[in-house]
Amino acid sequence: MIANFARRAIHAVHNKLAGKVLNLLRGFMMTSSTKHTAKSAIEVARDLVDAEIHGLEALKASMDQNFSLAVDAFLKNTGYCVVTGVGKSGHIGSKIAATFASTGTPAFFVHPTEASHGDLGMLNGAGALLAISNSGDTREMRDILSFARRVSIPIVGITKRKNSLLGSISNILLTLPDVEEACPNGLAPTTSTTMTLALGDALAVAVMEKRGFTSEDFGMVHPGGKLGLQLQRVSDWLIDQPAPPVVTSSTKAADVISAIADGGMGCVGVLGKESKLLGCITDGDLRRAFDSDFFEKTAVDIMSSSPAVATPDMRMADVIGVMTDKRISNLLVVDDASLLAIIHMKDLLKAGYL
Repeated sequence: MIANFARRAIHAVHNKLAGKVLNLLRGFMMTSSTKHTAKSAIEVARDLVDAEIHGLEALKASMDQNFSLAVDAFLKNTGYCVVTGVGKSGHIGSKIAATFASTGTPAFFVHPTEASHGDLGMLNGAGALLAISNSGDTREMRDILSFARRVSIPIVGITKRKNSLLGSISNILLTLPDVEEACPNGLAPTTSTTMTLALGDALAVAVMEKRGFTSEDFGMVHPGGKLGLQLQRVSDWLIDQPAPPVVTSSTKAADVISAIADGGMGCVGVLGKESKLLGCITDGDLRRAFDSDFFEKTAVDIMSSSPAVATPDMRMADVIGVMTDKRISNLLVVDDASLLAIIHMKDLLKAGYL
């Protein structure tokens, strides 16, 4: 009996202590959750942006004479620039190569692993190699770096570690500041890739400025999209345009109406001797000329003798500016008094210029 009682007593005490311990744990967890409330998504985002701004400020402060040497190297480059990198550095490198190519410095990206399996041949004729590696010791880059050095291709390196393979083999080294990643674990490339991208943009823009790369040059390699289209010349636009609707100075008013309707441009050009442009007749000109003697009139009686015109060497952006300023829906393209085409606002909208 004594043994049985003792067991029950111990069991009761055990349960009581367990209950107290459980209550203490619950209280601690409630206190901890109150003190360590998780950050909102916006707070996390703002902290990350602050961290990356800090990285960019450090990058700005770290720029030295090597940056100028790198710019000069790309300017002296008579071939093309090859950009290489692995992982996130490779993704950033692809963008940098595209930026170089679109701003007057021929460039393309080569993955170092593919280079080790035959694509090293793409470096033949290269004027510079831009190699990107945060650590500088990425094993996949050893072959492409060794090849560039062997065939005397200047290497511009971007890395955080001066004493790395890339740091030691580069002819010109751009060292990234030793700033922590914005990733809460300090692992995912965040601040480092942002700094690398900004540094690549800085190189491309500095080279572009020194090269005198103009908006016209930009338009030559950006024919697609609204921006590229507006940078085109009228002569580019004329390539696939139909012949403009025209009448002669002696064309009767009724036939002028038919010509405007058939042309679908809302106007016609009026030609004189040797098919030279005399003027233009629009729907508005028809309304203003309409009276009891209207059908006795000819085109020369109805036309505007000083219509707004464009020339083949004008940029499409300037053409759009003229049409917008004058609040007109069509513009005649003229070269040496010869009517080449009629630009209509609806066609610009359809083609994506607006």
